[in-house]
Amino acid sequence: MTERVLVTGGAGFIGSHVAQAHLAAGHAVTVLDDLSSGRRENVPAAARLVAADIRSPEARRLVATGGFTVLNHHAAQMDVRRSVADPVFDADVNVAGLLNLLEGARAGGVRRVVFASSGGTVYGEGATLPLAEDAPKLPASPYGVAKLAAEYYLAAFARLYGLETVALRYSNVYGPRQSPEGEAGVVAIFARRLLAGEPLTIFGDGEQTRDMVFVRDVADANLAAARCGLPPVETIDSRAYNVGTASETSVIRLAALLGEAAGRRPELRLAPARPGELRRNALAVAKAARGLAWQPRTTLGEGLRLTLGALAED
Repeated sequence: MTERVLVTGGAGFIGSHVAQAHLAAGHAVTVLDDLSSGRRENVPAAARLVAADIRSPEARRLVATGGFTVLNHHAAQMDVRRSVADPVFDADVNVAGLLNLLEGARAGGVRRVVFASSGGTVYGEGATLPLAEDAPKLPASPYGVAKLAAEYYLAAFARLYGLETVALRYSNVYGPRQSPEGEAGVVAIFARRLLAGEPLTIFGDGEQTRDMVFVRDVADANLAAARCGLPPVETIDSRAYNVGTASETSVIRLAALLGEAAGRRPELRLAPARPGELRRNALAVAKAARGLAWQPRTTLGEGLRLTLGALAED
């Protein structure tokens, strides 16, 4: 039987790669995106595009009547700074929007929901790195709170209605099609500036670390999550899987590696640290290796070269 997959946010950076991976696996794919930040040209040609807001009645009807077997939910308000400035809007999109889709999924008999969560924001500071899925959770931003709340809703829907739910907690995803707008895409921002011969702005002292995972590896994790066996929901972490590399890279080191990949020496400028940001992050991926039969395959150097190459062709 051919899987019928709805990818929300499929005109965006990660979602478009996920849609592409499902198509390559022989699945029928529909993309739901309001195009507020996604781009039509990101949507694979073989996918059907429905332009609508995930909070809308139209989106709910689409999920309820589309005959989908898998709902892959990537549409989100993803700017941590905006969540700090306007937590009500963040919750409206990231919590109420999810609930709207889940109600459609429940009515439409969707078998499985794969949810893009955030391993960079749901965990608290101070735990031993790399963080396992059962690490303490104390989000530092409303964005992280909304992602964690969404996971609790998924667990409740699984237990109440039998919906198969999986949460993928991403580290810092990078790669082709990432937007240089906003603060989430540090690699895209740095790469664009580097190619244009502009200085790179580093917030804080630059020693804050991130776990950088390549977007095509993330797409592979989504395919695995759509078909893996699932344990019973005993805790919020039962069906959650970190998607990262278990390695820390400082922002200053990342700038240097990009410079090496581009054959240029970057000019660095320091700016004040931003509120709500984690100091250090790296995610353990042993559980994903066991439960999803997934592990990252792309080295940081290789991924940065592929990203720069794609940007240079734009």
